[in-house]
Amino acid sequence: MKVDFANLQHQYQLYKTDIDERIHQVLNKSNYIMGSEISELESELSEFTNSNHAISCSSGTDALTLALMAIGIKPGDEVITSPFSFIATAETITLLQATPIFVDIDPVTYNIDSSKVEEAITENTRAIIPVSLYGQPSDLDEIRKVAVSHDLKVIVDGAQSFGATYKGKSEVQYCDVYTTSFFPSKPLGCYGDGGAVLTNNSEYAERIRMMRVHGQSKRYQHKLTGIAGRLDTIQAAVLLAKLPHYENEIELRESVANSYSELLSELISQDIPPCILQDRTSVFAQYTIKVENRNIVRDRLLSKGIPTAVHYPLPIHKQECYQSVCERQGSFEVSESVSKVVLSLPMNAFLSQKDIVNVTSSLAEAINDTQYN
Repeated sequence: MKVDFANLQHQYQLYKTDIDERIHQVLNKSNYIMGSEISELESELSEFTNSNHAISCSSGTDALTLALMAIGIKPGDEVITSPFSFIATAETITLLQATPIFVDIDPVTYNIDSSKVEEAITENTRAIIPVSLYGQPSDLDEIRKVAVSHDLKVIVDGAQSFGATYKGKSEVQYCDVYTTSFFPSKPLGCYGDGGAVLTNNSEYAERIRMMRVHGQSKRYQHKLTGIAGRLDTIQAAVLLAKLPHYENEIELRESVANSYSELLSELISQDIPPCILQDRTSVFAQYTIKVENRNIVRDRLLSKGIPTAVHYPLPIHKQECYQSVCERQGSFEVSESVSKVVLSLPMNAFLSQKDIVNVTSSLAEAINDTQYN
């Protein structure tokens, strides 16, 4: 019985009428760039997160770039972040000719270890980018306290966490700028690339709005240097059709994750499920466990029609393009050890209990086989 990793086609069929209608409204108006759906979506995103400003953009990567540009990151600056993330987190820093300074991760949540952030600060440090890995926020209060005491800005990389909460509030309330991604497989995804920047800071919001359209204050008048960072109107239409269902989908994802964890704790003796701390929630962009003999386990599961993924097999500081940048920063032992054992199971709001039982029982069997054979 084959299990669908993201179930995007099933989701489309559920919301097909609304999605198709929204897309055809754009087609009929032929307003494909900065159409009225853009401002409508931004208003809805602000309301959803209780933030003052939401600015849609072309991808989660461009969202990070715009956020860094808005706070004034320049060549020679340093930005503290996690080495255990998708490369875009660090890539956007280096594209602005600043330097990513890595801090190792917490061995329980895999988010940046907030207790180690302060020791990484130098006279060149300008910002901290905690990553809400797999959908769970970092220790935002602790990070914010360090940032305030050193006059640093905090940008949350929430590419995987839109809709998650920290101490009962949206992550936007604990940072200067929050960024997210609407890549199709994200918890809230469009049908191409897309992203958003959210902030309560009006000055940053104004700058980001201009910078996403080549720094224009009005047509053909460029106040700032910017990028081609607009969200396509059709992608906004897709998100507008999906957003009314999103709170329910988050609840369904949490239910799937709880079922996974409950069954795995019964079937497998060692501690392998993810740990979600009590003062925060996760939207479970991934349900990521830790297993030894990962490649063998993956092959066993795939033979039974169960796809898996690895987020992430090689930390950023080990990537070829970062060798020269990171050679003086040393090793990051937790990130390196975790990268060898993480395994993401199928995760979406529409997995049936039968699917979950199939995945967990097959996983337990594969793990036991690799232990005793």
